[in-house]
Amino acid sequence: MRRNELDYVLGTMLSSGKNVSDLNFTVDKPLQIESDGELVPVTIEPPVERLTPFQTEMVALNLLGGNRRLTEDLLQTGSCDASYSLTGRARFRVNIFSQRGSYSIVLRKLNTSVPTLAELGLPAIFKQVAQEKTGLVLVTGATGSGKSTTLAALLNEINETKSIHVITLEDPVEFVHSQKVATFNQREMGTDFNAFAIGLRAALRQAPKVILVGEMRDRETVEIGLTAAETGHLVMSTLHTIDAGQTINRILGMFDPEEQKQVRVRLADTLRWVISQRLAPKIGGGRFALLEIMGANIRTKDTITNGEAEGKTFYEIIEASYPFGWRHFDHACVEAFEKGIITEESAVAYCTKRGVTTRGIDNVKKKRGESTTDLTGLQMKKADEVSPKPAGPTPPPKFKLK
Repeated sequence: MRRNELDYVLGTMLSSGKNVSDLNFTVDKPLQIESDGELVPVTIEPPVERLTPFQTEMVALNLLGGNRRLTEDLLQTGSCDASYSLTGRARFRVNIFSQRGSYSIVLRKLNTSVPTLAELGLPAIFKQVAQEKTGLVLVTGATGSGKSTTLAALLNEINETKSIHVITLEDPVEFVHSQKVATFNQREMGTDFNAFAIGLRAALRQAPKVILVGEMRDRETVEIGLTAAETGHLVMSTLHTIDAGQTINRILGMFDPEEQKQVRVRLADTLRWVISQRLAPKIGGGRFALLEIMGANIRTKDTITNGEAEGKTFYEIIEASYPFGWRHFDHACVEAFEKGIITEESAVAYCTKRGVTTRGIDNVKKKRGESTTDLTGLQMKKADEVSPKPAGPTPPPKFKLK
């Protein structure tokens, strides 16, 4: 397979559906794209009904392009990360991995244009996030939930408003920021540095005001990130956690029990925002980002330092700060349902507490004059239809001795 043949295959896959986010090559399956969160087979000429191990290996080798380091990573660890550009069409984040003696490939489509906060429809409180001078800002969520896109919009806001030095450490570089008001230096793992911890340690000597770390993958990266946040930098990064509470616990879990008390104090002092995301299917197609937003206040710092307790959970802290723009996923689900963006089923499926969400949905339905129950045909009996109760006390039950 030559590069022009690979580009033809990738281009055909991109054109075969709308809202394509991933291209999938798996042995014994046809070519597949992920469209609106679902895998869809792709028709191509000549037809490919089931990919063979040889075909996926040829695709993998072409994507690696003879890169020795990536090839060694694949052979030694069983997987590798790379990037690939389809000229004039798209850029991809590539992961190649071995399974049962053959190779599988997933290409994540990267947007070529940097989004703005307005284009993504993010709440006004994100302007406050972009105005932070120091500390730690974390965007969390499952793989493919839009974390990198949200961070790109935040960095774009900084790029348009602040004359500062920004360094990004990414694997790979997803959004290429143009030089506007801020000065951007974007470094790619594998090409410009070998590990996030190494790149982050070097960034402390490169005079940045803002440092973007693609992912907090290990203890060393978290520790250096905390140090950077403590020494006057704004550190932005991602974690694969589902909500704010789990984010705190995940960071603490990277350290030994005897170290966690000190880490709690450091985290309470440096953490500014935790933004968690879940992508829910929209009515009419596409997906919508449900957001949980937690900032830093006295209650947040106290709970990080001493741990959650009854009446002092992160969920309750966020709920109490809802008037200030904070929100948990239950707020987001009910609001999206009220605006007609997602269905009731999706709201219940993507919420945190079903009881809270269903009550919120019922209140929305009442305002609309809609029924809140499926039970119909119920009515009260008339007084003359009710059978009279027997007079006098109820006789005790009779027992028969055998």
